Amino acid sequence: MSRLTAVVFGANGGIGKAMADMLEQEDEFDDIVRFSRTADSPVPVDLGSEDSIVAAAKWIKDQRKSPNLIFIATGLLHKDDQSPEKSMRDLDAQWMQENYQINAIGPALIAKHFLPLMPKDNIIKFAALSARVGSVSDNRLGGWYGYRAAKAALNMIIRNLSIEWHRKNKRAIIVGLHPGTVDTDLSKPFQANVPPGKLFDSERAALQLLDVLDGLKPADNGKIFAWDGEEIKP
Repeated sequence: MSRLTAVVFGANGGIGKAMADMLEQEDEFDDIVRFSRTADSPVPVDLGSEDSIVAAAKWIKDQRKSPNLIFIATGLLHKDDQSPEKSMRDLDAQWMQENYQINAIGPALIAKHFLPLMPKDNIIKFAALSARVGSVSDNRLGGWYGYRAAKAALNMIIRNLSIEWHRKNKRAIIVGLHPGTVDTDLSKPFQANVPPGKLFDSERAALQLLDVLDGLKPADNGKIFAWDGEEIKP
């Protein structure tokens, strides 16, 4: 029997680390590969550098691993003194480009170089962290231009990937996952208005997302799901 491999990107962050740890505890996979920007990553991966993603894919191939699960736990919402835009007056081209690079382009490039390494004769799961605020139909508040638009772009990329890859593997499951509000650095400035019981620690968030992943079928290919299994419409 071939060895089962899971690959986690952003494995030094709150959700990514918790997901990798949870996968190890559940013992379904023989190998858990943790990629991040840090030195303890087999190959340091920066979503702003396609070369680093290519190097990571080469490392996987050289190790003769064929990932059955790829989980992308990266994301950008704020940085240093740069926060999500409250109105169009706050729009900044460079900040929007950085949002797109990390939240949409980076995961697309991971798919470009890693989907071809996944088995084509078995169920595979490729999941990237999305967000409910990336839903156009669900947007009632406005604001957060760059983040919303980048996550909406990611959702479209996921849909495109699901259609293309279904032609190569009818059992492929490519999805976006909304983790809810998780107590990580990404959400820290925005936790004040989170309802009681809706701020999840990283371990609970990872467990909830893993439960969603475990329940997915090939018919779910191309969809976006929340932490509770609810499908999020575009």
